[in-house]
Amino acid sequence: MSRTSPGMDESFLALPLRTLADAALSRARALGVSHADFRLERVRSASLRLRDARPAGGSDSMQLGYAVRVVVNGAWGFAAGVDLTPEAVARVAEQAVAVAELSGVLSEETVELAEEPAYGDVSWISSYEENPFDVPDAEKVALLADWSRRLLHARGVSHVTAALLAVQENKFYADTAGTTTTQQRIRVHPELEAVSVDEASGAFDSMRTVAPPVGRGFEYLRGTGWDWNAELAELPELLAEKMKAPSIEAGRYDLVVDPSNLWLTIHESIGHATELDRALGYEAAYAGTSFATFDKLGSLRYGSDLMHVTGDRTVEHGLATIGYDDEGVRTQAWDLVKDGTLVGYQLDRRMAKLKGLGRSNGCAFADSPAHVPVQRMANVSLQPAADGPDTAGLIAGVEDGLYIVGDRSWSIDMQRYNFQFTGQRFFRIRGGRLAGQVKDVAYQATTTDFWGSMEAVGGPQTYVLGGAFNCGKAQPGQVAAVSHGCPSALFRSVNVLNTQQEAGR
Repeated sequence: MSRTSPGMDESFLALPLRTLADAALSRARALGVSHADFRLERVRSASLRLRDARPAGGSDSMQLGYAVRVVVNGAWGFAAGVDLTPEAVARVAEQAVAVAELSGVLSEETVELAEEPAYGDVSWISSYEENPFDVPDAEKVALLADWSRRLLHARGVSHVTAALLAVQENKFYADTAGTTTTQQRIRVHPELEAVSVDEASGAFDSMRTVAPPVGRGFEYLRGTGWDWNAELAELPELLAEKMKAPSIEAGRYDLVVDPSNLWLTIHESIGHATELDRALGYEAAYAGTSFATFDKLGSLRYGSDLMHVTGDRTVEHGLATIGYDDEGVRTQAWDLVKDGTLVGYQLDRRMAKLKGLGRSNGCAFADSPAHVPVQRMANVSLQPAADGPDTAGLIAGVEDGLYIVGDRSWSIDMQRYNFQFTGQRFFRIRGGRLAGQVKDVAYQATTTDFWGSMEAVGGPQTYVLGGAFNCGKAQPGQVAAVSHGCPSALFRSVNVLNTQQEAGR
């Protein structure tokens, strides 16, 4: 917990957390379970949207409920409820046991969980200074409107959309092994997009801010962790240049990829591919399975020797950062790819035990009290080189190439292997210098070819923690927030497509 973080929400602590947990776990024990856990959640989500500096919509919602999960004779059982009384919770525990008994008849596999120490009664609060839900909506709207007007007053900007998403997530967890956790997380995602329309030709284009979503509070919008004034000041000129930019000539180019773009490539080609349930074929929803199958652990050449990728559920301000996961596992950091070789996976307790990998690394998460915890992505990040160059130094090493900034669309196959990505801004590099923007760019590769072409990694001064609020997985679908840190990096001879030509235009 950060020293600057406010305390735990008193209104959440006022709920009968321990009384309900005792009722659920006592009833589960009486019915002969080998494991039981109780999880009560309150998740508040709010959004604001402005168009051309005027309010265009908003929402403020809350989920409150609990779940009981059990293992009976080697089978899972799960049930959820919303009635906050001991009697109702006990009935939900009975329902979970009944589900497990039925599942045991239908399943050919025995559920076993990796060992995890009991931590007693512990709490954790994410690192933030100002809870966005303590800031009046009028103040939030006024700030977004001011930012919007700054863009609208610039020449060439026709329209501006602005949005703010904020989430406060409180979880209480208790299990039969003796771990009880009370946790609170705050995250925010501000975003602005400027649109330019050439009235004479009808041509138009847009450009978004590249400020990432973060595990911070409203202080982020006040300038802590991001220079909003600087980004808003340069956006109109960049958009005007993009409107006039020539179309790229397809071919092979050296690429310097900014963290604001590279985080998404990491997410799709490494993050999902190193989820062990996908690698084993247990999970295929949304993102498919994985080419990085378990038989390749310790031998798969994922990329160049410079490639060091970690999974981390502890990094400050990470969107997937938490103190303890939804199975009572204390979170940690570990290697996924080291010196270019696959050396680890993201695990929950069942997957860790199934393949004899020791402890879980704390990747179980449920996005609501009505959903069962599933193995979810950690903050998966490419590590910088301790003495690596700055971005300008990487660009200086390129004779003929592109510098890519900001994420946009992407496409990747169901084994996380063949992909293409676009971006917000593309700058031509000639003779080690930026030579203006081009457009209609997508870079295309296989995962191992792309990461194998990484010739240089930027230093810590180029490192940025990017990410998203909306990573999807599982059936029924669940959504999780996740961060991906990375430095700028140089990739040699990557195939670049012209997206207009590819679309037949």
